[in-house]
Amino acid sequence: MGPQVALLVAALAGCLLPAGGCVICDQRVVAALDALEKEYLPTHMARERQGQVMETIRQTVRNFWDLPYLEDAFMGVIDEATMETSVLGFLRSMTLITNSDIADDTFVKEFSWMLTLEKAAFQRNVARFQREGMMLQPLIWCSNCKKQLHVCRKSTDCGVRHINVHGKEDLVLDCELHWHKLSQGLTYYSFYRVWGSNSETLVYKGKQPTLTKPLVGPEDAGDYRCELGTVRSLPATVIHFKVTVLPQRIIEETPTSNFETEEQLSPTLPPSEHPKPEKVLRSLLVGLLIWGFVVLIISFVTAVLCFLPGNVMDSIKSWFLTNKVAALQSQVPKAPKENDTAPSHK
Repeated sequence: MGPQVALLVAALAGCLLPAGGCVICDQRVVAALDALEKEYLPTHMARERQGQVMETIRQTVRNFWDLPYLEDAFMGVIDEATMETSVLGFLRSMTLITNSDIADDTFVKEFSWMLTLEKAAFQRNVARFQREGMMLQPLIWCSNCKKQLHVCRKSTDCGVRHINVHGKEDLVLDCELHWHKLSQGLTYYSFYRVWGSNSETLVYKGKQPTLTKPLVGPEDAGDYRCELGTVRSLPATVIHFKVTVLPQRIIEETPTSNFETEEQLSPTLPPSEHPKPEKVLRSLLVGLLIWGFVVLIISFVTAVLCFLPGNVMDSIKSWFLTNKVAALQSQVPKAPKENDTAPSHK
């Protein structure tokens, strides 16, 4: 097992030495390596092999910054966002290995393969960072972990944008890139109207990244240029715009009928308060039924009173007369009795 482990350790070192990253600058990575040495390896590898494997791993991680300097790949510095992405990926991969509870030769193989993948991920992250544009911001030197204000050296020309706008509408030219708000040392946006190869006119200069021209016409078509300056008197971003003014949009108006005009002029309820046709019809039917029922009752009573027999009518008349006489008698005062009015004699 001894020679085989030695060969695996050598393979691990050979795989990791050209890897890229500044992860050793982060204290979370240092703490994870300490935990690997003091907590994981003592229970998953023979004591005589622990020191050799751990020293190879530490030396490899220290040399992550040792990469060929390429203008479009790696220039010795990375930004904080790229550092954070690389550190989190490294820690996540270490956690997966330690959670798998592998030991001895399997551990060395898996750790070697993990760092190979992390190397490829780091290189992609750095290349993407350096393609995003020229910026002034705090960057980290991978060789000594120092943070300083640096400029990412690359072309400031961000290409040409073709803008189409209809006549009598607003033209908006946007010069802002997503990394502008993260950068330091940027000054003002300048928009120029370009007339020819050596002729241009300054249209706007200020903090706003957009230029707006209202109600454009054919005379506004042509070339424009936007430039974002830096404190070092160098442009950070240059964007060219080619503006084409299209014919004015034609909006067809639909004529309204007299009925719609009268309805708009007359005071009406809000849409939410208009009764529904079903409710109106139901209310009308209920009203007709009620009135029909009342008319039916009145007609029935009238018919009964008109066609009653004579004796019944006489009884009714007699009843009314009796009640009337009784009412008159109740209104006449009674004569006093003799016993009540005669004087008493002793």
